[in-house]
Amino acid sequence: MNALEIRDLSKSYGDFKLDRLNLTLPNGCILGLVGENGAGKSTAMKLILGMLKKDGGSVRIFGNDDNASLEKLKEDIGVVPDEIGFPEFITAEKVNRIMKKMYQNWEETVYFDFLKKLDIPKERKFKEYSRGMKMKLGIAVALSHKPRLLLLDEATNGLDPVARDQVVELFSEFTRQEDHAVLISSHIVSDLEKICDYIAFLHKGKLLLCEEKDRLLEEYGMTHCTRQQIVELMPEAVIGRRESTYSVEALVKRSMMPAGWEVSPVSLEELFVFMVKAS
Repeated sequence: MNALEIRDLSKSYGDFKLDRLNLTLPNGCILGLVGENGAGKSTAMKLILGMLKKDGGSVRIFGNDDNASLEKLKEDIGVVPDEIGFPEFITAEKVNRIMKKMYQNWEETVYFDFLKKLDIPKERKFKEYSRGMKMKLGIAVALSHKPRLLLLDEATNGLDPVARDQVVELFSEFTRQEDHAVLISSHIVSDLEKICDYIAFLHKGKLLLCEEKDRLLEEYGMTHCTRQQIVELMPEAVIGRRESTYSVEALVKRSMMPAGWEVSPVSLEELFVFMVKAS
């Protein structure tokens, strides 16, 4: 069973349109949704959670269609929004008391273990937290009621490099159980490159691609050559280019390159940037 199936999901407001988004997230996998600010990542998350009314399309979570109440799936979904919203004067210790009443599957011991692991003070008021500390508290809550699906909207934003590496490892550990899955959006592509099984590129509300990460990195590469040499290549082989006075750096399809032509590996960040410029 797939954890999440999105078909032709659409939403328009103002001058923005999320245009017929299609994504599939299998169980046991992490799907990274990459896009610049304003690409539609948060809109997609809110539509999945029913926080916005969609204009068209469908969302299925663990096989449940749009008519299924998200309330009955509440226990199964851990959510970390881009802004963590708790009352200013609440403490992490009081958050525990509230969540015990909200979730039947709330695990108090697990929650306090996460507070310790993520170095979150139990007694400090929420208003005194840094942005990164607020995000870590949101992550601790999301992981502490036995969820099967994590929906993470810019969940590494505001974290220092050490903390980012720590929470990324937590997400990776989460999907070691075959019935768990993660959808994580971010504009920090390097975080997603470490842990994701699938990558989706979203640009101005349109899906540029969605593919297995390893297959993407096998399919595309970077080449450096002269302007004359780039002209000699098949046009379909060159996805995007960056030219200087004497040379060209280009994103290419490996399968369409001449034998013996040197092609170096491409990072997901380079791949995203070149594809956005070419779109």
